[in-house]
Amino acid sequence: MPTIEKVWFENERIYLLTDGGETLSRPLEAFPCLKEATAEERMNFRIGRFGDDIRWEKLDEDVHISSFYETVEPDPDNEIGRIFRNFPQLNVSEMARYIGINKSLLAKYIYGIKKPSKDRTYQIKKALHDIGQELIAV
Repeated sequence: MPTIEKVWFENERIYLLTDGGETLSRPLEAFPCLKEATAEERMNFRIGRFGDDIRWEKLDEDVHISSFYETVEPDPDNEIGRIFRNFPQLNVSEMARYIGINKSLLAKYIYGIKKPSKDRTYQIKKALHDIGQELIAV
């Protein structure tokens, strides 16, 4: 496995340069924690001892070089993603807590990195409907 020589961010993507001269890239949607981070937070990383991973201590995020070899690009134009784009006032952290799932997992559904099952999609939409009913009662 090649090792990481350089890391940079450009055009909503993260790039790596390997010791073999290969440039690898992934969209930030593939790493929701990095997508939500500031430019300054993104640049506060260290390459791991073996050169095969990157660590953002303050973000508590780790990315392995192997994830740059995935060929599937995120699909942000999905049902859950559209809901959250149409209602930007929804707080992903609070919605995840309300639903009872990890924020990172909900973000992966929103950015199209992972596809929720039919049951999970129902669970997310039901939680949104429940909140809507609570708001109507106000």
